[in-house]
Amino acid sequence: MGFQTSKLFVNLPVKDLQKTVAFFTELGFEFNPQFTDENATCMVVNDKIYVMLLVESYFKTFITKEIADTEKSAEVIVALSLDNRARVDEIADKALAAGAKHSNDPVDHGFMYTRSFQDINGHLWELFFMDESAVNPG
Repeated sequence: MGFQTSKLFVNLPVKDLQKTVAFFTELGFEFNPQFTDENATCMVVNDKIYVMLLVESYFKTFITKEIADTEKSAEVIVALSLDNRARVDEIADKALAAGAKHSNDPVDHGFMYTRSFQDINGHLWELFFMDESAVNPG
């Protein structure tokens, strides 16, 4: 395999850190207190994937460009693979109940099922289940 890394950290700007933490807590995520203060928190996806949620003013200290206006544009879709279709529906429904906005209709390709939403900061998330045994290698 080509390029290898041990962990992935996605950094996202947020308007209100407390509301964002409350939103993702409703979805079942946990946070690493070692990397949490008034400017940022580290959301744990698993032991190799983390999402750093940074207050916009703090996020700006890491960039020279403008922060994307999530009301008008998208810069990334954070896609998370889940164990089954029911889990996809469960988390997507929790997100919508916690204040997320509907993004796209569910997509069912037979071997792959997706649901998507915009979080409370306008970031796009896609939850999917893929039956890898149904996918031809190559």
